[in-house]
Amino acid sequence: MLSKKNIQYLLLPLILCSALQAYATIPDINIFNKNAPVFPHMLFTETINNWKRAENSRPYWVYTREEAESISIMAEYQISFLLNNDILAYYGHPASRNMGILGRHSIEELDQMLTTLAAEYEAVSGGRKVKKAFYLIYGTVWPRGEIGILANDTLMRYIEYGLKNDILVFIDHQIGRYDPIDSLRRMLPYLRYPNVHLALDPEWRTTKPMEEVGHVTAEEIIRAQQVMEDYMIENNIPGERMLVIHQFNHVMIRDRIDVKTDFNRVRLIHCADGFGPPNIKRNTYAYNARALNMPLKSFKLFYNLGIPGAGYDNPLMTPSEVYALNPRPYIIMYQ
Repeated sequence: MLSKKNIQYLLLPLILCSALQAYATIPDINIFNKNAPVFPHMLFTETINNWKRAENSRPYWVYTREEAESISIMAEYQISFLLNNDILAYYGHPASRNMGILGRHSIEELDQMLTTLAAEYEAVSGGRKVKKAFYLIYGTVWPRGEIGILANDTLMRYIEYGLKNDILVFIDHQIGRYDPIDSLRRMLPYLRYPNVHLALDPEWRTTKPMEEVGHVTAEEIIRAQQVMEDYMIENNIPGERMLVIHQFNHVMIRDRIDVKTDFNRVRLIHCADGFGPPNIKRNTYAYNARALNMPLKSFKLFYNLGIPGAGYDNPLMTPSEVYALNPRPYIIMYQ
């Protein structure tokens, strides 16, 4: 005689089949509708796959205009920006003449100057295009590691001008006494603008700016990329964005060999910072080049702005000399 337990096992398949047949009579079940019934059809992978195949094979189904435009935009952004382009940037703080070339000229003047310099680079680029960029100090370190934040109205002038004139905008946080991930999070909302990319400068991650050189760790760099990628996914931001990390000595990135750069949506750019004659700058770049785990490199040059006590490059390297660096840098910036 069958036990009560055995009878239950025999009846279970019949119950499930009956349930599936009942759900099959419901028209246009959308398995991605959170309000749709979840038992038992969500437990059967083959059932889900059958619904997907049926949906995709509709003979008269077409994309709406909005869907088609979205697919087109996504396809465009899936191509890595750095595949065919280098980037040429002017660096500084819009409100300071002493913190870089960017603060000494109007947006329109910077655009004209970048256009002229970009043409010099394209002439020796070997066929790669050179994209213009504004590189703004967003978080400026103050005494004791406090941070001054760039006014939103000021930042938006550069972002909006860049959107209209095909110019990228990098916003850079100097971190100060604060957590680098929290500093990064403050900049994330600006990623909704398709020309915006981010940067962190470990030199200024300190409570004693101008007295000691700060640092970030490999683990913090990995977390920063993860937080940035998660934000992009959660907010439906297409394509990839760049995150620049500056370095000019061994102190600035601890456990550098452990840095990972295998994120799908974030391209980590390793920038060789620091001023001096060409031989010193080449040595700094060569030290950064040893970090093969961060293959995308950047190079920074310093104008002589006539500021007492401020360092600069003497002589300034030419575009041909910059492109002769090994590996060749993807982002070149002038302070």
